[in-house]
Amino acid sequence: MPPGQYGPVLGLKSGRLKGLVICRFAGIMTGMREGEATPGPAHELALPSRTDLTLIAIAVTAVSTSGPLIVATAAPALALAFWRNGLGAVAMMSVAVTRHRSELRGLSRREWRLIVIAGTLLAAHFATWIPSLRYTSVASSTALVASQPVWAALLARTQGAMIRRSAWVGIVIAVLAAALLTGLDVRVSGRALTGDLLALIGGMLAAGYVTAGAAVRRTVSTTSYTSLCYSVTAVLLLVVCLIGRQSLHGYSGADWARIVALTAGAQLLGHSVFNRVLKTTSATIVSLSILFEVPGATLIAALFLHQHVRLEQIPAALLLLGGLALVIRSGTRSMPAE
Repeated sequence: MPPGQYGPVLGLKSGRLKGLVICRFAGIMTGMREGEATPGPAHELALPSRTDLTLIAIAVTAVSTSGPLIVATAAPALALAFWRNGLGAVAMMSVAVTRHRSELRGLSRREWRLIVIAGTLLAAHFATWIPSLRYTSVASSTALVASQPVWAALLARTQGAMIRRSAWVGIVIAVLAAALLTGLDVRVSGRALTGDLLALIGGMLAAGYVTAGAAVRRTVSTTSYTSLCYSVTAVLLLVVCLIGRQSLHGYSGADWARIVALTAGAQLLGHSVFNRVLKTTSATIVSLSILFEVPGATLIAALFLHQHVRLEQIPAALLLLGGLALVIRSGTRSMPAE
């Protein structure tokens, strides 16, 4: 992938990113410099190599385990969010201190401020999305939190970006589908509606986290940024857990194993592999592939948690994914915050 062609997605850095305040979404934003080319559809949708397809499948599988593992773990939701980020921070910080010590020491005030903002938004994301899985199904929660690209595009618009007509169509379709999906869950119970709303808010917060992170990644390596961001998130979630008197220990061996699997799989393996694939595959393909987390998580939940999708949910979920795909194809990108 030529430098600067797609912008910072899942940790991809670019030296040519000098667009608007937050980040430049290739194609969806028209704030590019005069004469700067937009990637053509043929290249953006080029079929990845067999190696990259295999890696994408591994990454999608890893992030798809997130929702089901959370549901299967008996630990309190906020405590689970803390341990996931805390363990992730320890793993990433050990690498950052070894390989990027000078960079960590030389961070500017602006970079620190953006890292703290991103970490705070990520903490809020986990504090809403993970509890949503205690109220609604894995299928509904994963589909609604995947609406992140819609909110990222709208956030870019508030910063003065121009959004393509096709992206607006995708946004309208996705929002209507989200409303339909939550409306169907209202028929099940008010509890399911609460979970749906928490997941939707989680998607909005994830968009803010990704947007703030994109600004940091222009000048800070992914390893340094991720280690510090996870650390900020873990500290904030720890404070919330202590104030709320959430139990942080005393779990069964099986629950600890699930927490480790959640951290190693969705949080570390999934993100790392997506970053690797971005070196040789277009960001559009990677972003679209992330949408397969929804059916992947739904399938795992059905097989191991016996959470079966209701027939009327399928059209709404497909419509939501279609709208998101249209938004992504128009230029905005996504990453699995969860």
